[in-house]
Amino acid sequence: MKKWVIAVVACVFLFGGSAYGGFKYKIKAEHDGGNVTPTQAYEMVKNDPEHTFIVDTRTRAEYQLIGHPVGAYNVPKKFWTGKLGDEKYGMESNPNYAKDLLERFDPASDKLIFMCRSGKRSCLSCKAAVEAGWKPESVCNMLGGFEGDKIKCKDSAFNGQRKLGGWKNEGLPWTYHIDKQLVYKADLAE
Repeated sequence: MKKWVIAVVACVFLFGGSAYGGFKYKIKAEHDGGNVTPTQAYEMVKNDPEHTFIVDTRTRAEYQLIGHPVGAYNVPKKFWTGKLGDEKYGMESNPNYAKDLLERFDPASDKLIFMCRSGKRSCLSCKAAVEAGWKPESVCNMLGGFEGDKIKCKDSAFNGQRKLGGWKNEGLPWTYHIDKQLVYKADLAE
């Protein structure tokens, strides 16, 4: 029992005051545009649903099987190759990413909030959107993505699990439902 209490206290100290309370979002890659938390992104879309959109940059499989924010558009930044590497499946860039964005959104009027699993592909998507014609102030990276960051505390029962931040962990509305108007076009996807 004593070791368990020490482990919990150590995790609380490591996470800045509570197991989750002191968590600070991290920017995963340099990019043009802003950074918003999932809650800020949710408020932005609620305040301007006609011109502010969440773009889920994960693969179609992630979008469908892991879930996604209600109303999020799926435009994958990368596709799964299906080839298993040493630790994970391979990914390749979507060569039509800028074109895919321009087919769905208008750089002159639309603000895009990019989201992925935990925040790296969304940073890359911000860069791609600016290169496609969006002003940096019209694109944002959603910090923490959909699933958030992993807990790194070897004594925690949650060690290695994505429970720090992210859309899902902040309790924002999400679904598994696939809306054919929002999901990436099947003929081009993996």
